[in-house]
Amino acid sequence: MTGRLDREEFLAGFLAEADELLRGATSNLLALEAAARRGEGQGRLVRELFRALHTLKGLSAMVDVEPVVALAHEMEGALREADRSGRPLSLEAIDTLLTGLRAIEPRVRAVADRQVVPAAPPSLVAALADLQAGATAAPAPAPAALPLEPELLSKLTAAEVGQLAQASATARRAVRLEFVPAPERAARGVTITSVREALGRLGDLVRVLPRAVPAGAAAPGGLAFVLLLVTGASDAELAAAAEADPGRIQTLVAPGAPAPPAPPPVVDDIDDEEPAPGRARGSYVRVDVARLDDALERLSDLVVTRFRLVRAAAALRERGADVRELQTIIQETSRQLRDLRASIMRARLVSVGELLERVPLLVRGLGQRTGKAVRLEVDAGRAELDKAVAERIFPAIVHLVRNAVDHALEPAEERRAAGKPPEGLLRVTCHRRTDGFLELDVTDDGRGVDAAALARRAGAPVPQDPDALLDLLCRAGLSTHDAATETSGRGMGMDIVRRIVQGLGGEVRLATRPGAGTTFTLRVPLSISILDAFTFECAGQPFVVPVAVVEEILAVDPARLVATPGGGARLLERRGEVVPLVPLAQVFGFEPGPGGKALVVRRGGAPFAFAVDRMLGQQEVVLRPLEDPLVRVRGVAGTTDLGDGLPTLVLDLVALSAAATAGEAA
Repeated sequence: MTGRLDREEFLAGFLAEADELLRGATSNLLALEAAARRGEGQGRLVRELFRALHTLKGLSAMVDVEPVVALAHEMEGALREADRSGRPLSLEAIDTLLTGLRAIEPRVRAVADRQVVPAAPPSLVAALADLQAGATAAPAPAPAALPLEPELLSKLTAAEVGQLAQASATARRAVRLEFVPAPERAARGVTITSVREALGRLGDLVRVLPRAVPAGAAAPGGLAFVLLLVTGASDAELAAAAEADPGRIQTLVAPGAPAPPAPPPVVDDIDDEEPAPGRARGSYVRVDVARLDDALERLSDLVVTRFRLVRAAAALRERGADVRELQTIIQETSRQLRDLRASIMRARLVSVGELLERVPLLVRGLGQRTGKAVRLEVDAGRAELDKAVAERIFPAIVHLVRNAVDHALEPAEERRAAGKPPEGLLRVTCHRRTDGFLELDVTDDGRGVDAAALARRAGAPVPQDPDALLDLLCRAGLSTHDAATETSGRGMGMDIVRRIVQGLGGEVRLATRPGAGTTFTLRVPLSISILDAFTFECAGQPFVVPVAVVEEILAVDPARLVATPGGGARLLERRGEVVPLVPLAQVFGFEPGPGGKALVVRRGGAPFAFAVDRMLGQQEVVLRPLEDPLVRVRGVAGTTDLGDGLPTLVLDLVALSAAATAGEAA
C-alpha cells in the first residue's frame, strides 16, 4: 500500500513538472520560429529548449513512459546537432519539432488519466531523426571573426558565435562588457545575477564567462565576468545596468558591418553549459490542486460552523445570557477565518499569463489551416485567477479565438481591398477590477458582425443594440458559415461561451463595428467557492447575492416610482438616471411583499434593479454550485448554508435581469 501511495505522489510530481516543461518548450519553439523569420540568432533558445526536453526525457524514463522518452530523445538530438553545427533551424525543422511536442502532450495526459500511453508514431520518429542528420537544416552561416581573447573565444559554441555575428543583420550590435564583483556592490544588491537580469532586459544575453584577474583594488576577489550580448541599447544604458565603465564597453559586431571569415571555435558540449539567465527561482513547493481543494473544503466547513455559532449566541442572548465575551471570540474567529480564506485563495491563484500561454500555438495552427496571416498580441499583465475559474474559462477563450480567426478576420486579398494590412490582428488582454472580477477582452480587426445578414440567417428581426445582437449570436445552432469546417460552423461556439461564463456568475459583452472589428469581453469572478455576499429577504424567504455584482442598495419610495405602459417594470429615479425596477417576488412568482429595498446591478452596461423586502446583512458564504442539469435554474448560481442546516439560494441577478427583460420567469 505504501509503495502504491509513493508511486501516486511521484506521478503527481512528474505530471506537474512535465506540464511546466511542455509550456516552456512550446514558448521557446514559437520564439524560435519568430527568430527564424526575422533572421535572428537562435543559440540561447535552442539550448533552453534542449534542456527542457532533456529533463522531460529523464523524468519520463523514471516513470517508464517510453513513447515520451523516444520522442524527446529524437528532438533533443536534433537540437544538439543544430547547436554543435551552428546551423539555424529552418522553419520546416521547427514545424516538425512542434509536431513532436503536440505528440508528447496527449501521451502525458494519458499518464494523468491512468490510460495506456500510445506508442510514438514511427513516421514522426523518423522525421525527427532526419533533423538530427541535418536533412532539413538551413545552410550554416559563414563563421565570423570576433575580436575576443582566444581563451574566451575557445569557450563559445558555433551557435553562439553565429548569434553574435548575425547581430548586424538585425540592425543591432554584439557587445562585450565586464562586471567586477565587489563587497560594496553586493551590499547594494548588485551581483552578477542582478546584472544578468538587467542586461537580459536590454537585449539577448548570449554568454556569461568568468575570468580570473589579478586581485587588487579593481577586482578585490580576483574574479570578473565577461558578458556577451546582442542589443540595440546605447553604451550609457548598458553601463548603467552593469555598473560598468562606458569607455570599456567593446562593440564586437557593429550594425550592418560584414564579418570576415574565421576558423570555427572549439565546441563545448551543450550539456555542460550553465543555464541561460532568466527569472530567479525562489523557494517553491509543488502542491496537488486536490490538496488545495481539500483545504478550501475544510475552510468552507468552518465558515458554516461560524454561522451556527452566531445563531447559537443570538439564541442565548434572547434568553438573557451574557454573551459579550462570546461575541468577542466570534469576532476574532471571523477575522481569523477571513485571513485564512485570503491565504488559501492566494495559494489557489494562477497567472492569467500562464493560462494564455497555449493561445499562440492555437492561433498558429488556425492560421495554417485557414491560410490566414494572423498577428497575435497577448497582454495579461499581472492578473491572477482562481485555478477552478481558470480551468472553466479557458474553453470559452478557445471558442472566441477560433471564431475570430475563422469568421472575423478576412483573407489577405479581401483585407488589401479594404485598405487593411494583409496580416490580421488578434489581441487578447485582461485586467483585474477592484470589484472582485476579471475582464478579459478578445479583439480582432476583422470584418465585424453584420447584424442584418445574421438576422436573415436566423429568420429574426435585425438587432438594434449590442445586447440583442449578442443574444442572436448565442442562439444554439446558428452559424455564419454555410458548412461546418474543422474549426467552426456548427453553431455551438457562442452558445457555449455564454453558458460557461454565466455558469461562473459572470457575463459576456459585445462591441462591434462593420469593417473595423469586434471585441468580446468576458467578465468573470476571481473566485467562485467562498464569496462576500449580501443576505436579504423576499416573500418571507432568505436569499443570497454576491457583493461583487451589486452596484448599489437603495431605499424604495413607492410614491416616487413611475409605472411603465406595459405594467411590468416600474421606473426608479437614481441621481437623474432612470432605472427599471422589477419586484423579485414577481420574477419567482411569489406573493408580493413590501419591497422596501432595491438591489441595483448592471447588465451590458445598463442598470437594472430588483425590489426586495429587507436586507439581513453581509457575510462570507460558501457557494455550492448546482451541478445536476435537472435542477439547474436560470438565475440561480447555487446554494449555501447560513448555519440553520437549510439550503439558501445564491442568485445570479445579472441572469435574472436578462430573464426579466425578456419577460421570462426563472
